[in-house]
Amino acid sequence: MSEWQSVVTPPALARLLRGARLPEPAGHRPAYRTLAGQVRLLVSEGRLPVGTRLPAERELAQALALSRTTVATAYETLRGEGYLRSRRGSGSWTTLPEGSRPPGDALHPVPPDERETVLDLGVAALPAPQPYLGEAAARAIEQLPAYASGHGHYPTGVPVLREAIARRFTERGLPTTPDQILVTTGAMGALHLARQALAGRADRLAVEAPSYAHTIQSLRRSGARLVPVPHAWPGGPTVLPRWDVQEWQRVLRGAAPRLAFLIPDFHNPTGALIDEEQRRELLAAARAAGTVVVADETPAELGWGTGTEELPRPMAALDRAAQVVTIGSGSKLLWGGLRVGWLRANPALVRQLAADRVYTDVGTPVLDQLIAAAMLTERFDEVRAHQHERLRSSAEALTAALERRLPDWRFARPAGGLCVWVSTGQVSGAALAQAGERTGVRIAAGSRFGVDGAFEHHIRIPFTTPASAADAAIARLATAADLAATGRWRTAGEAPPLAV
Repeated sequence: MSEWQSVVTPPALARLLRGARLPEPAGHRPAYRTLAGQVRLLVSEGRLPVGTRLPAERELAQALALSRTTVATAYETLRGEGYLRSRRGSGSWTTLPEGSRPPGDALHPVPPDERETVLDLGVAALPAPQPYLGEAAARAIEQLPAYASGHGHYPTGVPVLREAIARRFTERGLPTTPDQILVTTGAMGALHLARQALAGRADRLAVEAPSYAHTIQSLRRSGARLVPVPHAWPGGPTVLPRWDVQEWQRVLRGAAPRLAFLIPDFHNPTGALIDEEQRRELLAAARAAGTVVVADETPAELGWGTGTEELPRPMAALDRAAQVVTIGSGSKLLWGGLRVGWLRANPALVRQLAADRVYTDVGTPVLDQLIAAAMLTERFDEVRAHQHERLRSSAEALTAALERRLPDWRFARPAGGLCVWVSTGQVSGAALAQAGERTGVRIAAGSRFGVDGAFEHHIRIPFTTPASAADAAIARLATAADLAATGRWRTAGEAPPLAV
């Protein structure tokens, strides 16, 4: 055991346990076995990190309304299986059985040394668009000497990039000036700065359910109290969802969250595109509640199945009260290796955030900003068309393979974005993810996209697999589904090399 440990409080663990739905039916399983299985699942998935100190038996029993004997027996079961260690005076902490591999995180890229055997259906990120990236990089290097004579710190961003981003907002129907733009180190950097400046540690924050997994995790780690607001599915899983405006009105009125985090354009993970009428209704409800809306527009340029005339205006274009903070990024359209994101807000808030950030990263790398500026200005339409074609061909191939190999699963094909949200029926997403580790396919379980582990019977599939490899990817997914449905994933052999 290391000297430093993460600690999970009894209420926090209780919430995680409520969301840890076991792959097999409960039947007449004793309560202690259910509890042990839930902890085991959380550890195996990585939702409860290895080395986390668990609450004392009496404290957890009170939080779960169980007997102390039940918790004590569950802990003893976990110790016997190798998922828990205890020491008198130090408590109990999570471990993995000897010889086990650490849980793979489907939301992180497959390591280079595993790419020959593991097919990645977890990370939603495209390769760089070539030759455009190389050309932009060459142009940026030509410009770099003009910046090299100074200190290189630009807390608000390099002017040429701020101008390019402001111009693009204006073209999309939201008049914007460079002083409304803060360039950040990725969209998550913008999210962190906005949350830190606009909400206290224990404030309530409203989030869509489901929502982007990294956003949920970042907000949870900040100490915020997350209030999930479910989407409305009037047509079931084969029709894209909408916001449940009545539920949003109820939450905003009753919980009065400080911030509301939304992805209105080609939502990650569902792919939904919210129309202007619903955007206006939600903004009106947020204004009445005094809630600031943080709109993540990272996927907004990914309308590969729509014409530009079909796209709603940005949420901030409908905002008369200056209550919308917009987050964007070049990582999805340009390239994830360029760690360039941005935030649009009123100039006073931009100045405040620029002052706040100097205690963390000072500014985004100048060369990355110059490359992004060149891609956004010189050949932007070509870059966008190139990436749209990649996404469109992948979406067509993957959804066709899903319908052919897994006909009982349900999904709605979106008109843009990076992924499709799939209902797996009675097959556990957590079991699928673990079976995929054995069959050579990385799978993002739906529980990663819900607050406290909701959406167990869903998975997210990104449109980033080349069309030529789509059938092989879904074939591996179908094999994992068979193993997960029967429970045979626990004894399945290692995956063969990829044949794609």
